[in-house]
Amino acid sequence: MRRFFIKTSLSEEMFIDGQDAHHISKVLRLQAGDTIIVIPPDGQEAGIAQIKEIAVDRVRLLLQGIVEEEKEAPIQVFLAQGLPKSDKMDFIIQKAVELGVTAVYPIQMDHSVVQYDNAKKKSRAERWQKISVEAAKQCGRSFVPSVEPIQSLTELFSYLPDEVVIIMLYEGQTENGLKKALAKKMAKAYLLLVGPEGGFSDQELILSQKHGALVVTMGPRILRTETASLAAMAMIMYEYGDMGG
Repeated sequence: MRRFFIKTSLSEEMFIDGQDAHHISKVLRLQAGDTIIVIPPDGQEAGIAQIKEIAVDRVRLLLQGIVEEEKEAPIQVFLAQGLPKSDKMDFIIQKAVELGVTAVYPIQMDHSVVQYDNAKKKSRAERWQKISVEAAKQCGRSFVPSVEPIQSLTELFSYLPDEVVIIMLYEGQTENGLKKALAKKMAKAYLLLVGPEGGFSDQELILSQKHGALVVTMGPRILRTETASLAAMAMIMYEYGDMGG
């Protein structure tokens, strides 16, 4: 059954507008009488809704029942990703959402090759959020992870809650592996810090350590940034989340 995120809480009568309405009518070609699953903003429960009327840019729904879902992991994992080249960020966001990420922070780092002006930053943010929405629908998430505006590492650390454990994947020499770090530092919220293709600068390493980051290695092989992000996400979810049962 198709899933759609709505902007209001569940109620007897609900509406889907804009692109999702167009997708229902023109792409999926659903008809009055068909049923879909709708997810409200809080994501606590889902609703089974029947399509009653389809207009050009609005679909009217009637609530048929409530479905209690447990789709989210018992921990929060935030991904701070150094901006990679080309469209790698699209792939990283899509797969991170599937793995259960809570939010993604695109970070402009010292060794990031790409540089965006304000207009490009806005368009990229909109694109990445759409990717998050589609990935959340596809994998049955109970809410849509946010993709935050492109920012610096300093900006991110300025408002990051103290209880979030920062894990920095660093290709430099370190004896502390991710598995060992996770065993020592169990938490309810992790920030996974991953550099771009050029890695972290010395200043970024010092700044991260100043804010209490656990600097870890992913092993003897140097991984591409998109590989490192997703492999580490999966490892954290396997240890403390819901992957593997």
